[in-house]
Amino acid sequence: MKPDHLSDLTFASLDLHPRLLSGLAKLGYEHCTPIQAACLPMALAGKDLAGQAQTGTGKTAAFLLATMQHLLTHPPKGPEGVPAPGAFILAPTRELAVQIYNDARQLGVDTGLKMTVCYGGAGYEQQRAEIEGGVDILIGTPGRLIDFFKQKTFTLSYVECMVLDEADRMFDLGFIDDIRYLLHKMPKPAERKSYLFSATLSHRVLELAFEHMKPNVEKVEIEPEQVTAERVKQQMVHVSNHDKLPLLVGLLRSLEATRTMVFVNTKRGCEMVERALVKNGFTAATLSGDVAQTRRLKLLQDFKDGKLPILVATDVAARGLHITGVSHVINFDLPNEAADYVHRIGRTARAGSTGDAISFVCESHAYSLPEIEHYIGMKVPQLEATVESMKPADYLVPERLPRREDDKGGRHHNRQRRGPPRRY
Repeated sequence: MKPDHLSDLTFASLDLHPRLLSGLAKLGYEHCTPIQAACLPMALAGKDLAGQAQTGTGKTAAFLLATMQHLLTHPPKGPEGVPAPGAFILAPTRELAVQIYNDARQLGVDTGLKMTVCYGGAGYEQQRAEIEGGVDILIGTPGRLIDFFKQKTFTLSYVECMVLDEADRMFDLGFIDDIRYLLHKMPKPAERKSYLFSATLSHRVLELAFEHMKPNVEKVEIEPEQVTAERVKQQMVHVSNHDKLPLLVGLLRSLEATRTMVFVNTKRGCEMVERALVKNGFTAATLSGDVAQTRRLKLLQDFKDGKLPILVATDVAARGLHITGVSHVINFDLPNEAADYVHRIGRTARAGSTGDAISFVCESHAYSLPEIEHYIGMKVPQLEATVESMKPADYLVPERLPRREDDKGGRHHNRQRRGPPRRY
């Protein structure tokens, strides 16, 4: 029986290449998700796409299948001996680039297409060698790809499919000039297929689409009015800054959690939370922007494999990571941006499953709550249990973090406060 989060459209009913159907069958995929059902028929008909969908709805598979279909049915045009990818996929973060690459390898297991992923922080010579050895699908982040391009490691002159994932995040991270640089090095929009996907199709994202895609680009929005996934049970609790760590320990003890992600706004905050959890008997580790890439990949793999039950993370893990079985997301800090709240809680309740999202509303970040509730169009319900009832009597206080140079004078370099100024 078809799960209720899938559409009635089957992959077998589409004009997909037999090698793609073989890969889908090995993964057990029969029915399209709504975003795939909306996008694939138009992409297979040769349309450019600008798509918006809830996180975790299968948009990665949508653009990968469309891209691979084109490469399998159109012989490469690049000259012999020159690394000339036929497909070029850009992602804003290393984690998302790796996720796309892993999905591409699974879907394209029987296609014979060569693919590689490039990102900063690791594997420089290996990545360059893989490109020089020939690649059909090149996936990566803008900085590393521009580095290799300027060294003439590959050419973009023969790109037939361009994919830009999480376009809104590209703007947020300041990559948009890099993106435009790369797009200008490719064939003109009329001479290639272009697929742009974004959590929000804002004016700036659509302007980018209209500038670098065909004039008749198809805009696809799947349930845009429903900002958060309906299978996520959202709750919040008001708590003082002093009580947040004991509350987190008590809450985690009471939950029947399998995999839990705890989001904190800063790296230093993550380290503090990790210390408290380990001190009180939990197995936890921190994922933040400056963790070495090899360790980041190992942490994510351990989390996926169930070896690491609790992942404490900044917003570097809020987008693009598809990890099944995340039962709980806890916002130890409310995010500064409402859209980040949606991305964080979207790490649970993926692929038709259910999940819980619990947010701590504390003195430092309570100002974000009204903006979040306005953005998601609902009031976040209160947690039924009280803070006092959940605080454990045997809570162990962790050792303090070493003082940093930029802590002198009470100044916190990474504090991100957007609310009204404090009055003394």
